[in-house]
Amino acid sequence: MSEKSRLVDALLCFFLGGLGIHRFYEGKIGTGILWLFTAGLCGIGALIDFIIILVGGAKDKDGKPIKRW
Repeated sequence: MSEKSRLVDALLCFFLGGLGIHRFYEGKIGTGILWLFTAGLCGIGALIDFIIILVGGAKDKDGKPIKRW
């Protein structure tokens, strides 16, 4: 299990999802840059990420699930 916080990840995605800040927090630099330049894939990718984070399906760069609130 990842040491990252799901609450922090969800808040970053909700408020700064279009900039991909939650992706940088998860350690996913490549997709963070993609989200930054495409406004979270026109908002659709950020919305999908937010839902995935809330249901507990988010993972960090090492593939460990982000479960801890």
